[in-house]
Amino acid sequence: MSVYSLKERELLGAFLFLLKGYRVLETQFHTLFREAIRSIVSALEAKDLFTHGHSLRVSEYALLIGEALKLSQEELLTLELGALLHDIGKIGIPEHILLKPGHLTKEEFEIMKKHPVQSAEILSHMELLKEVVPIVKYHQERMDGLGYPEGLKGEQIPLLCRIVYIADAFDAMTSDRPYRKALSIQHAYDELVRCSGEQFDPKLVPLFIQAHQSKKSLQHESHIFPGKQKRKAAA
Repeated sequence: MSVYSLKERELLGAFLFLLKGYRVLETQFHTLFREAIRSIVSALEAKDLFTHGHSLRVSEYALLIGEALKLSQEELLTLELGALLHDIGKIGIPEHILLKPGHLTKEEFEIMKKHPVQSAEILSHMELLKEVVPIVKYHQERMDGLGYPEGLKGEQIPLLCRIVYIADAFDAMTSDRPYRKALSIQHAYDELVRCSGEQFDPKLVPLFIQAHQSKKSLQHESHIFPGKQKRKAAA
């Protein structure tokens, strides 16, 4: 005979029912969250076909550095989300500027420079993404203080922002753009090294280059694109 009273069994049954329901809701929530992130990224890339796949590649490059630094799973998730969403503010940039085949004028560049702040404003309304806001806001800050939007310098720039800046720059250099053809991987490596200390964190650049050269796949399983564990790293 059960050692539990009828009332205790009822309470236990109710608790197990609630726990099962919570797990179902949690699974549904995470599914909806992943789908929302993918939809946001797809919406941006649909506007600018020249950067199709850019956000995903930047997230993979950023994770290479994050893994080399042995960041925690929570930090890796924040880094991945920040890299995926770093350009979301470009949705508000006029297409004649975003897709211009030549160099931007000073006025056009000032408009383009607004996208990190616009990205931060979009995400600031989402409690779940509050840790991501600094990444999207400061991913264009330079080590020498000549970046934007606030001219942060050196270690004033959060670590995850410095990581995304390198990943973003590398993909920009190795991808075709309206105004030029893609650079070779070696040329991009050389540019990262040449600009270390001025634009890029000089401690992170060699970590990225070594990780990119040596790893054929990522060890981290994406939280947003599940089922891609040890997927081939973007070349």
